[in-house]
Amino acid sequence: MNTNDFYELKKSYDTSQMPEKEVIKMKEKMNQAKAEKKNKHNKTIITRIWVGAAAAIAAFVILPNTSPSVAYAMEQIPLLGNLIEVVTFRDYQYSSDRNNADVNVPKLVPETVASTEITTEEPVGENLKKSTDEINAEIEKISDSLIAEFKQNMNNEGYQDIMIKHEVINTTDDYFTLKLMCYQAAGSGYEMDYYYTIDLKTGERLALKDLFKEGSDYITPISENIKSQMRGQMDADENVSYWLDDTEVPEWNFTSINDDTSFYINADGNLVISFNEGDVGPMSMGVVEFTIPHDVIADILK
Repeated sequence: MNTNDFYELKKSYDTSQMPEKEVIKMKEKMNQAKAEKKNKHNKTIITRIWVGAAAAIAAFVILPNTSPSVAYAMEQIPLLGNLIEVVTFRDYQYSSDRNNADVNVPKLVPETVASTEITTEEPVGENLKKSTDEINAEIEKISDSLIAEFKQNMNNEGYQDIMIKHEVINTTDDYFTLKLMCYQAAGSGYEMDYYYTIDLKTGERLALKDLFKEGSDYITPISENIKSQMRGQMDADENVSYWLDDTEVPEWNFTSINDDTSFYINADGNLVISFNEGDVGPMSMGVVEFTIPHDVIADILK
């Protein structure tokens, strides 16, 4: 076959057309083949999913019966997740030439209660509700007092500002801590911070003494460590000042913490003691915190 014959044959092939019936029949067969292929593929996927799910179910059922260590670990998995939701209970905003208020009052709402055993779920839930109700009442009282004072002073000639904010401190899985920050200014400003900690294992509000063995003296080692940190900070920075070892005004000197001293547990599991402005030093020091090393209280922790 020469070149001319080849091109003539190709031209004839390219210009030829199938009858319409044949075209329709061919398209039907193509669609049928595609449908069969898709159906076969779907059956394969469904089979694989079912086999995988069955294997997972079998593993879930069999593991606790075949491995004591696995069974014990699974018993420790909470049935429900501990959850304390923080919602806005009251939002008060006011702005004028002389008076400004930015108030966001939080409210704690217990959603669900975690428990490793069904028998302890109800008591934990009851304690959690009691704790959140108590904390909410305290927050509402503090907020109402600041707002009432703000409104009462609005007719005065001076300037004033109040701000109430909050944050959930990133602590451990065992504790939930809400920090309430209150700022009040009339000429000079003053910040007050409040900490509310709940033990998620029991649902009870945590007091400082609850961290330590019954009857142990935790006041002394914590107080002495804070004094040591104060002295170290003042030696390192002349701008740091605490009321400590002052012979002229000894009644102002920091001596020790007490059961009502503010605290929280940080993300590393360490105890942090917090003092508001003017508690242990000049107002210019602001709110100050001291992280207590673990070895200071390790022997008396629960």
